[in-house]
Amino acid sequence: MLRELKKAARDLKRDLPVYQQALKDPRTPKLAKALLALAVAYAVLPFDLIPDFIPIVGHMDDAIIIPILIRLALKMIPEEVLDDCRLRVEATVKVKTRPVTKLRRKTHRV
Repeated sequence: MLRELKKAARDLKRDLPVYQQALKDPRTPKLAKALLALAVAYAVLPFDLIPDFIPIVGHMDDAIIIPILIRLALKMIPEEVLDDCRLRVEATVKVKTRPVTKLRRKTHRV
């Protein structure tokens, strides 16, 4: 179970920019946008259904509710929208990580 949670966390971190693009896309259904926004809000905002000070169970609700909301939202978003969002994110990453050419240093004589 711990491996599955770690994999889900890695997938979420990797796909977060795709979800952000999906939220902005006009072809994304409104209910899917609401579920994604709710998942992000639940992760960021300080309130919980089960308070975090309750050992184990308090943190488990975050690990259960957020992935469920995201999966429900993703099932509602058409595949072509997600594919377009992934392509946009990949294009953005390639632009940001392109190699920088070395600049020649000019020596100034005084």
